[in-house]
This record gives sequence, C-alpha cells and structure tokens, in this order.
Amino acid sequence: MILLRRLLGDVLRRQRQRQGRTLREVSSSARVSLGYLSEVERGQKEASSELLSAICDALDVRMSEVMREVSDELSLAELAQSAAASEPVPAPMRPVFNAVSVTGVPGERVTIKAPAEAVDVVAA
Repeated sequence: MILLRRLLGDVLRRQRQRQGRTLREVSSSARVSLGYLSEVERGQKEASSELLSAICDALDVRMSEVMREVSDELSLAELAQSAAASEPVPAPMRPVFNAVSVTGVPGERVTIKAPAEAVDVVAA
C-alpha cells in the first residue's frame, strides 16, 4: 500500500536537506516541535494543511512545488506497484501544446513560459 504521508515526508526531508538545514532550524522557524516534524518527515504523522503551509514557509518553498513532487512520486509508485502485480497501466496523459513559431526578432531574447515537463525547444 502506498502511503501519501510517507511520500510527503520524504519530499519535505529532501527539501530540508538540499538547503543544508537541520530539523531543529526548520521546526523552530515553522513553530512546530522537533519531534513532530521528525515524525512527519518519517511518514508517521499526517500533516494538516496548516502545518504543511508552515513547514513550506519555513523551507521557503511553494506548497504547490512540494505537492507536485509528491504527485510525481505517487505516480511512479503506482506504476511500480502495478508492474509488480502484472496489471497493464495506461500511460499518463500529458497536455499537448501546438507548435509556436517566433520570427523577426534576431538577437532578441524570447521567453516562453509553460510547464517544464511539457516543453521541447528546438532552435531553427
């Protein structure tokens, strides 16, 4: 069984470790006990939305980024679980974007914003 609280805890721990911060620093900043934060990171406690918001603020990371990473890990875990059970799983649907052509701006910088996983950039 895939536990969402465990995936969330893993993502929060990685975010904290990427920043080189200790549990004590983050728990103090988020105003949550060190022990409780440790249990959340280990997937032993469910984080309320308020607690998750405080932890994300303490880590200076958007909650949507954390949830996106959790979602990606959940998708991979489901695929692995299905593969182990030998059940066929449909491929995840990705949005389809039409091609964009930019001309007449030699030497100018052009920025196109779109979901990173759905963008292919080809220089002509």
